[in-house]
Amino acid sequence: MNTPRPSTPALSSASALLPPHRTAGADLAQAIIETPLGPLTALASPSGLHGLWFDRQQHGPGPLAARHDPSQRWIAQARAELAEYFTGARRRFDVPLRPQGTPFQEAVWQLLCEIACGDTTSYGRLAQALGRSQGARAVGAAVGRNPISILVPCHRVVGGQGAITGYAGGLRRKEALLALECAPAQAEFDDFGDVFGDRPPA
Repeated sequence: MNTPRPSTPALSSASALLPPHRTAGADLAQAIIETPLGPLTALASPSGLHGLWFDRQQHGPGPLAARHDPSQRWIAQARAELAEYFTGARRRFDVPLRPQGTPFQEAVWQLLCEIACGDTTSYGRLAQALGRSQGARAVGAAVGRNPISILVPCHRVVGGQGAITGYAGGLRRKEALLALECAPAQAEFDDFGDVFGDRPPA
C-alpha cells in the first residue's frame, strides 16, 4: 500500500536537489514503490525518473516536498518494471532516466547503465574507461551518490578482486541484487524492510 507522507515546512524542496536550469517549471511527483528489498521513494518529472532511493539510504535526499502521485507516468512504469525484475522476467529497464549531478557524476552514471545484467565491473575499470586511471576513488564517490537505485545499477560495481564492497543501500541489498541477476529462478529475499528498519511498526 502506498501511504503518502505528510508534507511539512521542514521538508526540503525536491527541485533544490536538481540543477535549476533543468527543472525550471518541472512538475515533480513522488511515490513509494514497494519491493522485496524494502520500499523505494521515486521522484519523477514529465521528462523521466530523477530519483529512486531506499529509506535511510546513504546520500539520500530525505523527505521531499513534491506532490504524491503513485500514478505519475514514469513512476508507474518504474513500479511495473521493478516488479518484473524481481521475478526474474526483466533484465533491462526502459523507463527514461534523468539522474542529475555534476558532469563527472553523470558520466560515471552513464557508464553504470552500460553494465549488463549479470555482469560486474570494478571502480578501477570505470576510471580507466573515463580516461582517469588513477581516479578510482573519485569514481567510487560518484557511484555512491547515484540517485537512481537498481535502474542505474551501481550494485554491479565491485572491488578489484571481486569483493562485495560499498553500497549506499546496504551490502545485504547489494548481495541480494547480484544473486537475483545471476540466478533469478533461485533468488530468495529476507524481509529487508524489517532488517533495515525501513518499515514502521504495525
